[in-house]
Amino acid sequence: MVTLETERLLLRQFRDDDLDAFAAMSADLEVMEFLGPVRSRRDAWRAMAMALGHWELRGYGLWAAEERSTGRLVGRIGLYNPEGWPGLEVGWALAREAWGRGYATEGGRASLDYAFDALGADHVISVIRPDNARSIAVAERLGEHYERMWELDGNEVAIYGITRP
Repeated sequence: MVTLETERLLLRQFRDDDLDAFAAMSADLEVMEFLGPVRSRRDAWRAMAMALGHWELRGYGLWAAEERSTGRLVGRIGLYNPEGWPGLEVGWALAREAWGRGYATEGGRASLDYAFDALGADHVISVIRPDNARSIAVAERLGEHYERMWELDGNEVAIYGITRP
């Protein structure tokens, strides 16, 4: 699995010792508001395992986002494209205490660069609930534009996208 470094983040594979921080983030109602129901500790572990499995199956995936200055897990950022998804997605989810610091944009930009340069992708999307203004702002800072609505598990989501420069 590839590890990326940005100015302030280390994007790396999930480790077992990430569980406490990831489970706390996944149990936070405000963090999970647009991502689905809050997760139990067991479901958070399964989500970490799924992220690792995605790397095995697709050759890319979500990274654990570690704050370089502290070594603290602040969320997950990366690429996602499970079966039935509308395309290769760049996505992010951060612990509430990491909001407002530009980490989603910083990690999202590194993920897009990886998708275009290393994977040779021509187009990358973000799947965002239409009322999630913070994520829409991140997508737009990354250069993504609204493309269409799509139904995901009975919910309408907005697809934002960017084509290879």
